Formats: sequence, structure tokens, C-alpha cells
Amino acid sequence: MERSRIQTGMEMTAKERRQVEEQVEQLLSGQGSEVTLCDLGLELSKPATLRKNVTYIVCGIIFNEQEEVLMVQEAKPDCYKQWYLPAGRVEVGESLEEALRREVKEEAGFDCQPITLLLIQEQGPQWIRFIFLARITGGSLKTLTAADQESLQASWWDRQSSLSLRGRDILRLIDYGLRSDPNAPTRTRTMVTTWRGQRYHRSPWHGASLPLDLSCRHIVQRTLLLFVGAEKRVWILLVQAPTPHLPTAAALKTHAVTWAANMAVQEALPTSYYDHDVATLGVLSLQHNGRQHGRTDGVCFNTLAALAPDLPQRDEDGLAAERPAPATPPPVENPRYVWMEVRAPALREELLRQSQNPTLLPIQSLY
Repeated sequence: MERSRIQTGMEMTAKERRQVEEQVEQLLSGQGSEVTLCDLGLELSKPATLRKNVTYIVCGIIFNEQEEVLMVQEAKPDCYKQWYLPAGRVEVGESLEEALRREVKEEAGFDCQPITLLLIQEQGPQWIRFIFLARITGGSLKTLTAADQESLQASWWDRQSSLSLRGRDILRLIDYGLRSDPNAPTRTRTMVTTWRGQRYHRSPWHGASLPLDLSCRHIVQRTLLLFVGAEKRVWILLVQAPTPHLPTAAALKTHAVTWAANMAVQEALPTSYYDHDVATLGVLSLQHNGRQHGRTDGVCFNTLAALAPDLPQRDEDGLAAERPAPATPPPVENPRYVWMEVRAPALREELLRQSQNPTLLPIQSLY
């Protein structure tokens, strides 16, 4: 009977099951919860502290009615007179949105309102960039007469005229923002871009997602890890104690932030780990506070991930081979963990939908 519980969670009480389902529903709706424990990696992680072991960058993508994008001319010696998006480091005591508003005001002269996060880029927990879509709410365009150490001036760029760019990485970000701007006017021709192998049309592919004001000391990933079996049955990997809950792991400076999901699978399924792929499908919500230096500088990424068999595409003779999908997930080998099959029809359907066609905030590793 103990082995049955370890593998399938059959001994979970109705109360435990409902608590897990409520937490999952909460995350799927874009909400979060306080990080009260960390199941993995905490002994290898130090509290996040701005200016010491972590750097957060905010970047704003802002369009006007003509679909021109707001650009700023750099004043820094190493990129003097080159153009870039309004961007800069988060300062001690700031939230991510506060940092964005300050950077846009200092560099471009405008007041702005964040609409949504568009993309998160990371080089491990020590460097994370948060790209926002925002709109102008006041102020005026910064001109050369107001040049200072923050920037020389700001301008609207039509994306066609010649401009000396500080980095071409922003071209994809601008294109990304244009196709997802819920306020952008629709053109007659269909505009399509490619990202992570999928085609995104000129419409938002995920709901508005802004940071939740919830504190966290470390940079962690809370993972809603799914296994989808034959006949569209869905399981969730849980840590059993003190009560069944989604695994939370601290990010390690030697790996991508989303490696935390792999850590949980490695500990729960050591034998099966190398026969399966662990894919982070996107960010359900993001938690950050930042008001107490060294105590709330961390970030919690609430993510959706999927575990899938690494099925060979060809047989030993090199011929195309099809392998049937397994009916159930691989058995857990560590008594800390348990698989819980999702029984609630509506929740199962939503998890299936998100696993097959994610409409989530993307996170990209730049390693």
C-alpha cells in the first residue's frame, strides 16, 4: 500500500487533494502565494542581494499610435550616441514596475504604466532581464536640451529609418512587443513571427501578467510539473511533507533558472530521469517585492513544466519508429514525492490545453 501511495497518490485524503487543486487553480489564474519553504537546492543558494550577487534589468517597449517605438540615445562612454530601448538596473528598494517607471522617466522623459511582462531572459539567477510592454501616461519627450548622464535624448523610431543601435538584440524584442500589443491597431496583412518554433500572430498570446507583490528571499522556481499519459490522463508531481504541495527549488548560479524543475525530477525519478525530457512551458506568475535589501530581493517563478518520455524517433535499423505513449508516469523512487492524478474534469482540461498549446509568459535562457 505504501508503494501505491508513492506512485499514484491514492492515499491522499480528499482534503489534501482539494488543497493541491486549489493551489493549481490559483497559479493557472495568474495568482501566487508566499514562499514558506524550499524543497531543493537551498543549501547551495545564497539569499538574493542586489548589487552583490544578483542583477535585475528592466526594459520597456512602448509604441505610439503610428506604431513607432520609443528609443533613447545613450550617454554612457562605451555606447555614446547609440540608440536602445529604455532600460536599466533595478535599484535597491525598488519593485520591478517602480524600476521601469523610473528608467523610462529618466531616459525618455515620459511617465508610463506597465501593461504586461512580455518576456523574461536570464543567464542564471545572477542576471535576469524583465521586458515589459508599457504605455505613456504623461510627461514629454526628452530632448537634447535635457541631456544628462542617463541619456542624451529620446525619439520615436519607425523601425525603417537608419539608426545606430547599441545592440541588435532589441529588434526581436520590438517585434515581439508589436505582435503582442493589445492596443496596437490591426493592419490588413497578417503579421507573423517565429518564437520557440511556434508562429505568433498579431494578437496577445497570453493574458496580461505583472509581478505580484509577494516577498521572497531567494530566487526560486515553484513548478507545476505535469505528466500526460495515454487517454489524456494528467498527473502532477508533488512533495509529500509537511502536506502535499508543488515542489519549490532554489536556482543555482551554475545553471539556468528553470533548471530547478530538472532538480525535482532528478531527485524523484533518478532512474527514469535520463529517459525523459523536462520542459518548462512558461511562467504562470512571478513574485517579487524588493523593499528590504537582502531579505526580499528574491524572485519566485511559478512555472508550468512537462515531463515527457524521450521516445526514439527511429529504430535500431534507422527506420522511422512510433512508440505508444505510456499510460502512466514513471514511478517515483524517492518517498518524498508522489504523483497525483487530476480527477476534476475542468482542471484536467485546462492543464491539457496548456500542456499542448501554452499561452504563458515565456522565459528564455541566454546561456
